[in-house]
Amino acid sequence: MNQTWKRKFITIYAGQAFSLLGSAAAQFAVIWWLTVQSESALTLTMATVVAFLPGLFIGPFAGVWIDRYNRRTVMIAADTLVALSSAALAAAFLLQEAPPVWFIYAVLFVRGVGNTFHTPAMQAAIPMFVPVEMLTKAGGWGNLIVSVSTMLGPALGAVLMSAVPMAAVMLVDIAGAAFAVLCLLTVKIPDVPRREENLHFLEDLRQGIASFRENRPLMAVVFPVVIASLLYLPMSALYPLLVYSHYHGRAEHNAVVEVLFSGGLFVSSLAMGIWGGCRKRFLMISAAIGVMGISMAVGGALPPEAFWGFVFCAFVMGGAGTFFNVPLMAYIQESTKPEVMGKVMALLSTVMMLASPAGLLVAGPLSEAIGVDRWFLVSGAVMGAVGLWCFFATRRYDGEK
Repeated sequence: MNQTWKRKFITIYAGQAFSLLGSAAAQFAVIWWLTVQSESALTLTMATVVAFLPGLFIGPFAGVWIDRYNRRTVMIAADTLVALSSAALAAAFLLQEAPPVWFIYAVLFVRGVGNTFHTPAMQAAIPMFVPVEMLTKAGGWGNLIVSVSTMLGPALGAVLMSAVPMAAVMLVDIAGAAFAVLCLLTVKIPDVPRREENLHFLEDLRQGIASFRENRPLMAVVFPVVIASLLYLPMSALYPLLVYSHYHGRAEHNAVVEVLFSGGLFVSSLAMGIWGGCRKRFLMISAAIGVMGISMAVGGALPPEAFWGFVFCAFVMGGAGTFFNVPLMAYIQESTKPEVMGKVMALLSTVMMLASPAGLLVAGPLSEAIGVDRWFLVSGAVMGAVGLWCFFATRRYDGEK
């Protein structure tokens, strides 16, 4: 049994590693291309908003389909859609040197649709074959694989941008998605347990919402998580502009920041995979939010000549992310029934994204008005306070499943 689940886990994540590597390289290239072309915080934040809109509007309903169909099939369909969107963008760069921004937004939207289904389907599929007692460690190893791919992706993207046309960079993403599909085709993931009654779509959705609301610890942690997402997502979108305008960096400097951020994720994921984390999961989540906020604030407060200090802040922020994400996912996977897992995961993703577009739309104009560095400083300080709020709201639930 142990060898069976490990083989499945390794095979699935091997495919995802190459897919994420190609996506990270393509994402870096597209965002840096937009940064240089526009030099606008509003353009970058709008790109992130467009990418997250599918999760906002489709996310609540995606979980119903994830729970009704085999989760491997859902992941294959999502990977295929992302590959097709990259093919469309490659064609656009072949036909003209500078495709219109609206077309890039459209491609980012389609990729967002694929991710809206893929991420919760992946999270819901893992507990279908991984033993319950191994979920936290499996989450750590999964994060480790993701971190390696996302750490190498920006470096690969920077190298490719200097060596080949943008269309060729998109082909790397297509190849990675194709390999992920091939790996998924070689494994079997059990079907979701079926109910005796055939629920109407909206009734099925209501049952998923009820399962979410009945989980009191999850309801307690979700509000601080929403605020943290509102503050964090604009900063992740504005990283390239902070490097470019405040630290006077070039593409390779932005790649260094991305690589070190993923390096922090790598180190913490390795630690989580070996250690498994402490029993007080909500304490880990609260501390991680606080550390991310402090590192953001310091990154915004540093002078332009202190680029390497900012790189260290990015490393710390990446490391803190594991201690936020893995315990939260493991708690949900252990405390949720398999037949509603997809809906709960999709609803959580939607709730986390709900406030993000508003935050992004505010962050863009304000960071242009007051400076992107000051925006990092203020938002990081607020996020540190959110970590304290999360601790006091959830400490009585530590140890519950």
